[in-house]
Amino acid sequence: MTLVKMKDILQAAEENNYGVGAFSVANMEMVIAAIRTAEEHRSPLILQIAEVRLGPSPLHLIGPMMIEAAKKASVPVAVHFDHGETEEKIKEALEIGFTSVMYDGSLLSLEENIVETKKIVKLAESYGATVEAEIGRVGGSEDGTVDIEIAITSVEEAKRFATETGIDALAIAIGNAHGVYKGKPNLRFDLLDEINQEVEIPLVLHGGSGISQDDFRTAIVHGIRKINVATSTFNNVVKCVNEDAPFTDYFTFHERLIQAAAENVKVHMEMFQSTGRI
Repeated sequence: MTLVKMKDILQAAEENNYGVGAFSVANMEMVIAAIRTAEEHRSPLILQIAEVRLGPSPLHLIGPMMIEAAKKASVPVAVHFDHGETEEKIKEALEIGFTSVMYDGSLLSLEENIVETKKIVKLAESYGATVEAEIGRVGGSEDGTVDIEIAITSVEEAKRFATETGIDALAIAIGNAHGVYKGKPNLRFDLLDEINQEVEIPLVLHGGSGISQDDFRTAIVHGIRKINVATSTFNNVVKCVNEDAPFTDYFTFHERLIQAAAENVKVHMEMFQSTGRI
């Protein structure tokens, strides 16, 4: 087991009807936590970082770290560039060795999104990488700075988009949102089921932080295979560090960061039912 394509991880999840967590990382401690937890619980893993998060975590630094951690893992790990906005950064991620990239053209018209996504598919093919894209528009924004309105995915557009672009995984909007939910999430499982019947590739749920276990498992039953988790991990790290502060030793602090991130990864792996699959 080592660094693998995300497509392979999602295919196994499809065949056995479980979900796989795609955990956003921002530093070495989070990378260690995700890998360690996946190994302890024998779960496949998707490590990811979004383009908007590269300010505090430069790609040329964190990217190689993610790749090397995946290569040495005893479980299959895909390294994914999430919410890629520019071809330049997507190509940089591919050059570093990322086995999966996402192009986010959700703010474009359907026609423009198809055209731009096809360019990324062609680029990624030359690296043997998996491509994810989004149709419809997930609420909020990846870094929490913009309150983007949800645009629910239509069945017809999802089918056309998947067919014409040749992508490997499709992120859809069924009432999910990035960041912290302002109320109880109201996911359209009826719509998810319809899309799953018409689209043959694995489906992706963004905005996983704050969704209940029951809703996660219902989503998985109806075709969701990749589930993004970011905010809840970051929040749990801050919460635990604040509870234990002040620290008088850096290495105690370092290990507490790892533990806090690992706690959240474990909870979600169990909810997604990916534990014990390796």
